[in-house]
Amino acid sequence: MNRYLTTLFTVAAATIAALTATIVATPTAAAATSYASDTRGVGPEIKGFQAAFAYPFPEAAPAGANDWTCRPTAAHPRPVVLVHGTWEGAFSTFARLSPALKRAGFCVFTQNYGRGGVAEGGALSVIPGLYGTGPVEDSTEQLAQFVQRVRKATGASQIDAIGHSQGGVLIRRYLKYKGGADPSDPTHNVVANVVTLGATNHGTTLSGSGALAVVLRDAGVNVEPGVTAIAGSAGYEQLVGSSMITDLNRGGETFAGVDYTVIATRFDQFSTPYAATFLTAGPGARVNNVLLQDGCPVDISGHSVMTYSPRAISVTLRALGVSTPLVCTFHPWNQDWGLTG
Repeated sequence: MNRYLTTLFTVAAATIAALTATIVATPTAAAATSYASDTRGVGPEIKGFQAAFAYPFPEAAPAGANDWTCRPTAAHPRPVVLVHGTWEGAFSTFARLSPALKRAGFCVFTQNYGRGGVAEGGALSVIPGLYGTGPVEDSTEQLAQFVQRVRKATGASQIDAIGHSQGGVLIRRYLKYKGGADPSDPTHNVVANVVTLGATNHGTTLSGSGALAVVLRDAGVNVEPGVTAIAGSAGYEQLVGSSMITDLNRGGETFAGVDYTVIATRFDQFSTPYAATFLTAGPGARVNNVLLQDGCPVDISGHSVMTYSPRAISVTLRALGVSTPLVCTFHPWNQDWGLTG
């Protein structure tokens, strides 16, 4: 965990000057209206997380995403909405997965959400390219508005949604609180398929570093200001046993008519314990819990590089109905500059 944060800050410090100087020059997204969560421009396809994180235009959309002229086909009638996680962005998370989906024939859309100020987003929110730090409720509303925009632009009645880390939680919150699912009539569900990668579906212990905060919180000590000052509101809300997580799972973890594919890695250092990401299917829902190492021990992806794993990408494509082989290849735990896969 510490090595990951060291790498994150090292890369950020090395590029922050370039980001500040060039970000204003990045082209705006092709849309008639400006949205606070819009991506700006489109970046190249990148096959490794570290290289994508170091890309000097962190507000860019990943390749293949946010073509607002794209119209779904009969083969792929639902646009795909990608939702990044905490302390990352649309580009750094999906620079490999988004173009893979586009090549498969999907209309792909994504946004940068949860860009709060320091008071709500924590110290890390000052670093360009780090999103998903603001209050989860606000981010859920941003997602709901974005989905509505995608549906209006494409004419699609339904979408498929893919979420990494907090992104998976936001999708589930959208289903439960913002009309993404219709419990009275599942044929009216907005979301057909959900794919999550390393989602904090039952909260996280942050590899044990969050355990003390949880113990103090449960003992009645108000640790929220301290945790929020570092990790942002979203970081605090994703701790195991939080009111947000408890409310999300109360009454069942799934909705009828929705197919869930939940991907975990044994080497996850942020969404821990890794098996806490798995969901239990309720009536009328289908859940496929997938551990990347089952049948492929050489994929040792950590949390942030999951969306760059060729195996995880093949599982995702298959979950969306694409006929493609299930890939097994070596994929490193963390230091992935795109030199493998």
